[in-house]
Amino acid sequence: MKYSDLIFDWLKENGFTHCYFVAGGNIMHLLNSARNKMICVPVVHEVAAVIATEYHNATLSNPSVPNGVGKAMTLVTAGPGLTNTITGLSGAWLESREVLVIGGQVKVEDLAPTEMRQLGIQEVNGVALAKPVCKRSICVKEPLEFPAFFSEVSSSWLGRPGPVFLELPLDVQAKDVPAEWSDQNTDLVSKDIGLSHQSSLSLEIVADIALRISKAERPVILLGGGISRSTAHYLESQLAALSLAVMTTWNGSDRYGAAHNNYFGRPNTWGQRYSNLLLQQSDCLVAIGSRLGLQQTGFNWKKFVPSGQVIQVDIDPIELAKPNPIIDLAIETDANNFLNKLLTFDLGKHDRWLEYCKKVKEVLPLSENCNLTPTGYLNPYEMVGKLSELCSSEDHIVPCSSGGAFTVMMQAFNIKQGQTMTTNKGLASMGYGLSGAIGTAITDSTNRTVLVEGDGGFTQNLQELATVAVNNLNLKIFLFCNEGYASIRMTQKNYFQGAYIGCDNSSGLGFPNWEKLGEAYGIKVLELSNNWWLSEKFTSLWKKNGPAIFLVPLHGEQTYFPKITSRVSKDGGMESNPLHQMSPELAKDLADLVSRFLPEELPGN
Repeated sequence: MKYSDLIFDWLKENGFTHCYFVAGGNIMHLLNSARNKMICVPVVHEVAAVIATEYHNATLSNPSVPNGVGKAMTLVTAGPGLTNTITGLSGAWLESREVLVIGGQVKVEDLAPTEMRQLGIQEVNGVALAKPVCKRSICVKEPLEFPAFFSEVSSSWLGRPGPVFLELPLDVQAKDVPAEWSDQNTDLVSKDIGLSHQSSLSLEIVADIALRISKAERPVILLGGGISRSTAHYLESQLAALSLAVMTTWNGSDRYGAAHNNYFGRPNTWGQRYSNLLLQQSDCLVAIGSRLGLQQTGFNWKKFVPSGQVIQVDIDPIELAKPNPIIDLAIETDANNFLNKLLTFDLGKHDRWLEYCKKVKEVLPLSENCNLTPTGYLNPYEMVGKLSELCSSEDHIVPCSSGGAFTVMMQAFNIKQGQTMTTNKGLASMGYGLSGAIGTAITDSTNRTVLVEGDGGFTQNLQELATVAVNNLNLKIFLFCNEGYASIRMTQKNYFQGAYIGCDNSSGLGFPNWEKLGEAYGIKVLELSNNWWLSEKFTSLWKKNGPAIFLVPLHGEQTYFPKITSRVSKDGGMESNPLHQMSPELAKDLADLVSRFLPEELPGN
C-alpha cells in the first residue's frame, strides 16, 4: 500500500480526526490520503492552520465537545507552506501545546546539499527552520514503520507537550510499503502526559507540602495550565471545599470558576489588582503546573511573594532550575498527579485569611473609575463584565493574545465553571484570535465560541473570515474598534510625548470598513451602543446559530488601568514595580485596608 495512506490510517487509529491544511503540490499524496480518512478543513493561510490545530486540541478536554471529535493535525506544502507555519509553531512551543505538523518536501534526490541554498523547486530547509520551536523536527527520507513513526508523533504530548514537525519528501509519500505494515500493533505508545514523572513523586514530599500549607496563615494555591481541564473538573468539589485561597494563571484561567467562594482571581503583570495584592501578601504560595514566568511574577521578580515561601510544581526541570523567581522548594513531577495526591491531605483551616481575601476583593472592583471613557464610546471593562454575564457555562472563550482587548479580557472577564478560555500569551502575537477561534468552533460546533480581539490584531488575519463563512461557524466576534494599536499608542504617548507612528489612522495605519467587509463574506455586523445587551438586534444575532461580528466603539485615548508601570532606577536604568504596586496608586486609607500583610519596606499602593 502507499505510505501516505498508511500514515493516515495510523493517525486515525490513534485518535486523530481533523486535518487543517492549505493545498500544495508537494503534499499531493498526503492530502489525497487525508481526505479519505479525516475531516479536512482548508484555511486561507498556513499560520491559521497551525493556530487552529493548537486551539482545537486545547479545547478537546472540555466535556461539551461532541463524541467522535478527536485530535487535529496540520498539513502544509514545502517552501512558503512551511515558512508560513513558524509563528504558529513558536506559539505552541512557548505555551506547551500539542501540535503535529506534517510538511511536504521535494523528492529526496532533489534535496540540496548542506552547502547549497536550493536545488529543488520551492525547496527550503524546513527541518532546520522548525527545529528551535519543536520537540522533534525530522525529514523522513525513508518510510518509517509504525513504532518509529509514532514515537516521533507521540512526543508531542508526552512529558511537557509541544509541537512536532515531520517533513516527507514527495517520493517518500508515494512509496509502496509492505502490506504487513498495516497489521503492526498500533497500541505501543502510552498517551498519558507525564507518566514518566508519576513514580518520582513520593507521598512524603506531598505530606510535607500539605503540612506547610496547614501551618501557614495566608496560603495560596495557584493553578497553572499544567493542570488539565479534566483533572480540574474531577477535583472541583475538593478545591471548592478548601479553606484557603485558590487562584489561576492566565493559561489555567478556566480550571476554576470565578463563582467559587475561595476563588481570588488571576494574578499577573496585567492581572486583577485585588488578586495581585493578595498573592503578594501570601506566606505560602504553592504554584502547581505553572512555570512562573516573568508575566506571572512581575519583572521585579526579586519582590515576588516578599514575605512567603514559594513552592513550585512543574514537569520541566529546566523551568525549576531558572534563577527567577526565588523559590524555596522545587518539585519535578506531573502537576495533575501532584494535585490529586495533595487534596487527599488535610490542608488546615484558614477562615480569617479567607475573610480578608473576600474583603479585598469586594472593595477593589474589576472596572476602576480611574479609566477615562469619553461620551459616545463604550468602557471596555464594563463591556467585558457584561459579556461574561451573558456567556453560558458551555461557551468557549477566546480572548485573542495581545493588546488592549486581551488584557481587558484577562482582567475583567469572570470565567464560569465549564467554560474553556484559550489564549497564547507566551508569544503574544497579534492576529492569533480569529484562527484560534476557528479551531475552537470546529472542535465544538454545538456550543458558541466567543472571540474578543482588537481591530489591529484582527486585521492581520482577517482573510480567515472566509473560513468562518464557508463553514458557517457558531462564532461571535467582538471587535474592539479604536482604529489602531492601543498598547503601542499608549507607549508612544507615555515615553515619547505622543510622537505617534504606525499606531493609528492618523499615523499611517489603515483599516477596512467593517460593515462592508462583513457584507463581502456574508457575515452580519452590528455596532454596539449603550445598553447594547438589551437590543433586539443583538439578542437575535447572539442567540442565532452562525457567525456574527459586533463592533465595540472605543476612543483612541481610552486608558487601560490598573497596570504595572516602570520607573527610572537610581543607576539610570528601568525598574518595574512589583506585582502589588499597580498604577494608579490607591488612596491611602484604601491602600492601608488592602495591604495589611505587606512588609513595611514594601508599602502597598
